[in-house]
Amino acid sequence: MNEITDKNLPTLERATLGGGCFWCLEAVYQQIQGVKSVVSGYAGGARPNPSYESVCTGATGHAEIVDIEFDPKVVSFRDLLEIFFVIHNPTTLNYQGNDHGTQYRSVIYTHSDEQAKIANEVVQELEDSKIYADPVVTQIESAPTIYPAEDYHQNYFQQHPHQGYCAAVVAPKLAKFRAKFKSLIAPQYA
Repeated sequence: MNEITDKNLPTLERATLGGGCFWCLEAVYQQIQGVKSVVSGYAGGARPNPSYESVCTGATGHAEIVDIEFDPKVVSFRDLLEIFFVIHNPTTLNYQGNDHGTQYRSVIYTHSDEQAKIANEVVQELEDSKIYADPVVTQIESAPTIYPAEDYHQNYFQQHPHQGYCAAVVAPKLAKFRAKFKSLIAPQYA
């Protein structure tokens, strides 16, 4: 019998991203090869243990985020960011589509100096490429305390693919991801 050692276990990293409604991001990142978990939640605000209702008021300062656990040997942080910048509009301050408020801001919460460096490089590359007519307003900050959202927000698209918002907003973002990043789709979703 083989002994399991730390060398056999993947070293997982975290990525924490906010770019509009967390249902959209969660649906995409759950389908990526090398992603082990995606948790919808809240980060960046002043109130501990915020609720969805309190975050929606804008008074807590939290952003809706997804906290992603991934294997960097399978998918890189840069890959996750490239997907991020395709599936949301990083030039709109505090809104995505019809979702308005600071809770929908574009933000990358970094978990290391290396992630901060990569995030800044990717944003600079976007700016230099002039892909967008407007400047990128994505915030890059060190990861604060992250609070998981309520259970009913977890795996939302998987459980409610035909719900109005999911069909009109989440599904097109998922389709855009699937068309552009075919090589990163996990086999069970291919």
